Amino acid sequence: MPGTALPVFPDDVPVHSLPTIDFELVKADDPAEIDRLWEAAVTLGFWYLKNHGAEQEAKAMFELGAETFALPLEEKLNYEQGDSGRSFGYKKIGGNAVDASGLPDLTEFLNIAKDDALAFPEVVHRTYPPAVTAAMPSVVRPFVCKSLEVNITLLRIFTRRLGLPEGTLEKLHARDLPSGSEARVTRTPPMPGKDTADRPAIGAHTDFGSLAFLHNILGGLQVLLPGQTEWDYVKPIPEHAICNVGDALTVFSGGILKSSVHRVVAPPGAQGEHERWSLVFHTRPNGAQVLRALVEDSPVIAESARQYPKGNFETGSTVAEWYARRTKYQRLGNREGPQSWTASRGTEHDPAAR
Repeated sequence: MPGTALPVFPDDVPVHSLPTIDFELVKADDPAEIDRLWEAAVTLGFWYLKNHGAEQEAKAMFELGAETFALPLEEKLNYEQGDSGRSFGYKKIGGNAVDASGLPDLTEFLNIAKDDALAFPEVVHRTYPPAVTAAMPSVVRPFVCKSLEVNITLLRIFTRRLGLPEGTLEKLHARDLPSGSEARVTRTPPMPGKDTADRPAIGAHTDFGSLAFLHNILGGLQVLLPGQTEWDYVKPIPEHAICNVGDALTVFSGGILKSSVHRVVAPPGAQGEHERWSLVFHTRPNGAQVLRALVEDSPVIAESARQYPKGNFETGSTVAEWYARRTKYQRLGNREGPQSWTASRGTEHDPAAR
């Protein structure tokens, strides 16, 4: 569980050399650091973030996750997210597919809505296990607020670099409007040995929303960057978050910001003998927003969108519809065949990930 002594990440596995961005410099509008952030967002879609200031909030969330997942399964199932396409709530191990064959996933997680955390004690979307409800003002809300601070800061920078009117992306991710933004705590049981080394615990995917702010305790995250054909690990670094662009920003930006495919497999080496824990905050746009390129608001975006097939960034969906579709058809309870996996896809650039 979080806080226990763990083996070091091995030095004999392939890893991505992601850039490290200093959040304090970004907040200070340091031009060189902002250039480095922009370069990561438009080429890789992934970067490390240091000096983000969320270490204590993340630690408290991991402890809350451990307390919650220790409950009997039948009690956790009272808070199941279900098969309707709603993400918020508990997901048991084996509830989702990881590929077109219907292979089940190997993780349990709990998604807590941003809207529920900020409105507490009012219930906006759903209720949660008692430990989570009790910790909503002291643990969940502080983590949500810190995560929003980080991600909204990045969105302001992207707004400027995309040539959008000031405040555009921030308004599309309004704090006080309903959205799919959520905090997620995930536990994966030990996956020791070579037999499970390449077995996905979470299948290849691009993220549904705009930005992810991720905290890992062990390895296991792998990324397939644009133009590459081999999966490489992202090594966890203490006190560094891992950030990545999601589908919504790729669409809004007309393909300028890159949403890269990633998955979770067994932690490498001796780390595979231990539970894997992760914590992420997903910032997603307002649910009622139509998901399409912002071509009328930026010549930069309009020019980029013209380089792609016509209609590539016209999803015909609201954000809420896009999100519900992807969530719903990952669920094994909704599986009708390989077409269900196809229906759960987003902007994945690797044909094998489809």
